[in-house]
Amino acid sequence: MIKIINYSCLTDKKIIASPKPIGDVSAAVKEILETVRKEGDKALFAYAERFDKVRLSSLRVSEEEMEKGLSQVDADFIRILERSAANIREFHAKQRREGFEIKRGDGVILGQMVTPIERVGLYVPGGTAAYPSTVLMDAIPAKIAGCPKVVMCTPPAKDGSVPAVILAAAKVAGVDEIYKVGGAQAIAALAYGTETVPKTDKIVGPGNAFVAEAKRQVYGLVSIDMIAGPSEILVVSDEKSNPRHLAADLLSQAEHDKNASAVLVTTSLSLATAVQGAIEDLLKDMEREEIARASVETNGKIIVVNDLSEAVDVANDIAPEHLELCVDEPFELLKKVKHAGSVFLGRNCPEAIGDYFAGMNHTLPTCGTARFSSPLSVDDFVKKTQYAFYSADALQQVADDVAAFARKEGLTGHARSAEIRSKE
Repeated sequence: MIKIINYSCLTDKKIIASPKPIGDVSAAVKEILETVRKEGDKALFAYAERFDKVRLSSLRVSEEEMEKGLSQVDADFIRILERSAANIREFHAKQRREGFEIKRGDGVILGQMVTPIERVGLYVPGGTAAYPSTVLMDAIPAKIAGCPKVVMCTPPAKDGSVPAVILAAAKVAGVDEIYKVGGAQAIAALAYGTETVPKTDKIVGPGNAFVAEAKRQVYGLVSIDMIAGPSEILVVSDEKSNPRHLAADLLSQAEHDKNASAVLVTTSLSLATAVQGAIEDLLKDMEREEIARASVETNGKIIVVNDLSEAVDVANDIAPEHLELCVDEPFELLKKVKHAGSVFLGRNCPEAIGDYFAGMNHTLPTCGTARFSSPLSVDDFVKKTQYAFYSADALQQVADDVAAFARKEGLTGHARSAEIRSKE
């Protein structure tokens, strides 16, 4: 049963922090990365047989496989994917940024170009569930940014196929190539390249502890989006919310993973007790009851506070991935939110709408990293290049200042490069 905690009675506030990923898999991941780097496709085939229990004849999803998969997805779901994709495009199109140029009257031109990353790798997890939403969320911002090559890796099923809904989402999102590779070995393939899988410049997408550690280890050779931990939700509510609605929202994240974190912060002890009971009631009908129950019993908590201002303070301390503000005036409370990945306002905006349909991105900072990082966006798929032009007269005006600055740092070569043009 989920715990109820009286915030004012806590002597150690650290117990309310988001749980950190557990287990050290760094050595195992290092071995996988090195094996793929050295052996390429051979290693990928071997790991598919070892981890996915499938003997693949090829790594890349063929056009025939794509068409077969698409034929298995009903037209209604295709329409849902397209509507979701349209919302995601609308939201992320607002994130496009242009370069700029400054022309001074003294012969100086400064500027910045914004250009897309050329090769982007998406990782879409498999295992206990298929996630077509992740395909849309990761691929569409890359396409809006103008990335010319977007490739995807995802684990194969035991028959060597990729789930049809994943293929459908990839088609809707405009993914260029799909490879049947999962786990840390997929990250290795995207980072180093193999005979079949192209080397990419940036890797994005969630995954288990092995995937997260692999992304950590290849960072620097390639860019990554973030090191994602278990899913999190924090709900702030007064006494007026429906307990079953709140319980359902908490369980929506608890069903992801046994290490997921579901937290309610409320001003009402009676609501806390009602939500506690509603969770137990709703758990009985969940397909993923075992996972959700382990999550709420291990990491779940209901925190009772004195007022909504204190509730937001608790939320800011935790810096959750998802934050729901189930109150009468959510926009007023939003002004006090400092740290959160995505915020859902009011009593009729469950977190699930952000996962699938609203248009905001669902690849979000976890484990308190919302204090300093942001949701996946178009910005993640572009880079910026600065440029400068000085006329001869413009350089003449500043050469002495540049040289003096350089000499203060003991870099006489820098000083000479400015002076030599003006003096000769």
